[in-house]
Amino acid sequence: MPVPVSQMWAVTRHVLWQRVIRRSQRYPLVLMLEPLFRCNLECAGCGKVQYPRHIRMSQLSVDQCAQAADECGAPIVSLAGGEPLLHPDIDQIVTELVRQKRFIYLCTNAILLPENLHRFSPSPHLSFSVHLDGPAEHHDFSVCRDGVYEQAVQGIKMAVERGFRVTTNTTLFDNANVATMRSFFDTVMALGVESMTISPGYAYEKAANQKAFLKRERTTRLFRRLLSNRHEAATGNPWQFNQSPLYLEFLAGKRDFECHPWGNPTYNVFGWQVPCYLLQEGYVDTFEELMTLTDWAGYGHRSGNPKCQDCMVHSGFEPAAVDHSLGSIRGLWDTVAALVWNRDWRDPALADDHHRDRVEAPEPTHQQHPVEVTVEGMHSVGVDKP
Repeated sequence: MPVPVSQMWAVTRHVLWQRVIRRSQRYPLVLMLEPLFRCNLECAGCGKVQYPRHIRMSQLSVDQCAQAADECGAPIVSLAGGEPLLHPDIDQIVTELVRQKRFIYLCTNAILLPENLHRFSPSPHLSFSVHLDGPAEHHDFSVCRDGVYEQAVQGIKMAVERGFRVTTNTTLFDNANVATMRSFFDTVMALGVESMTISPGYAYEKAANQKAFLKRERTTRLFRRLLSNRHEAATGNPWQFNQSPLYLEFLAGKRDFECHPWGNPTYNVFGWQVPCYLLQEGYVDTFEELMTLTDWAGYGHRSGNPKCQDCMVHSGFEPAAVDHSLGSIRGLWDTVAALVWNRDWRDPALADDHHRDRVEAPEPTHQQHPVEVTVEGMHSVGVDKP
């Protein structure tokens, strides 16, 4: 099972409370909590490492993290960054969030995981979400450092052996190869992870490599082929995704959802980020201000906002899929149908490597490696204060 029954029930209860009791049209599902921006990698597709050093050295306190979770009320907290394991009090943050009965996904590149596992205790409320963007060469290319894939795999194996919940999160960029990624999913499941999370990359304005991000049409073509015929690819270790099956259908162009940016609100060292995890157009001091003062109509694909036209990232569309699933009898039926028949998608293009609409791009080589951004060179790429 991709997630514990207790977590599924907590999410269901939260959604029903918001929709039926409170009659809320907008409510949080996952708190994106960034206790720091500091990281031990400098990935070209990341906008966090572009901040000046004094900002990257800032961090939230345990009390600030706990207060943000309590103020938001979302049943799930994604501890991101930056690399959360660099926070000296990350174990205390996790302990406090578990005390609040939150379900935590600690997002990590796993480099520091083996030496930090002793600080945590296995719990249904804690999962290590390990960043893996593909097999070794592809992942190391993505994170701009050789050898990181092997470190991540060792961290996964150690955490699984010690009884921790472990998931992976994979961001697909424009160089994704369908056959390679399908094989990669088999490899990941064989490591003993609970489930996987997948999403197309979003073009952070501060990211050093803007050419790697997928456009919307290319995203649907890629995911349609990636997720089809799963019963053939997942022999022995069936693919498990820690995501709504309706969101996976959305990625493949089989459904149309509008973004719910309020579903995954972000809190970091600047405050509550407007409007979402991916766009940075200001900050407010309280969650209430975020929900009531943000012009939500100005965001999303249908708004016409050019910044939103190619985005299909889980942080905005997963809440929309969950809302549809639990919002009506039709939504429940759609979800059941997706669970039953999703593995039987048929895409004949998978059998034709020379199909005119093939989405495989050349595999990354060291000559194609993105420009690395060093701390010393950060000011040369136009870093602005928020």
